[in-house]
Amino acid sequence: MKVKKAIIPAAGLGTRFLPATKAQPKEMLPIVDKPTIQYIIEEAVKSGIEQILIITGRNKRAIEDHFDKSVELEKELEEKGKAEMLSMVKDISNMAEIYYIRQKEPKGLGHAISCAKTFVGNEPFAVMLGDDVV
Repeated sequence: MKVKKAIIPAAGLGTRFLPATKAQPKEMLPIVDKPTIQYIIEEAVKSGIEQILIITGRNKRAIEDHFDKSVELEKELEEKGKAEMLSMVKDISNMAEIYYIRQKEPKGLGHAISCAKTFVGNEPFAVMLGDDVV
């Protein structure tokens, strides 16, 4: 049975990385030129994952913004003839079907995964943790 869905818990407070995570989600901390969570999603897609649910918490809007289409940025890159950068930006928002749900309280990893019950249904799924990267 092929696994097509993945859950990425990203609702934690990032206390182990303070002060860097005081105003920025841990998942958005860069490794070279990409946020940590982008490496995780790229790995998921290469593994055949088609749908990804990111479980977020308060102050994690930057994650959604990163994977969303950026019309203004795309327009500016196109107008300036920066085709390679434009392609890269478009690829980020088209990697996979990405959904979000908010864990209302930080009750731990198990609770975060249980928030994905409706998303996964009775299908097999992967849980991908960014802590393995950082």
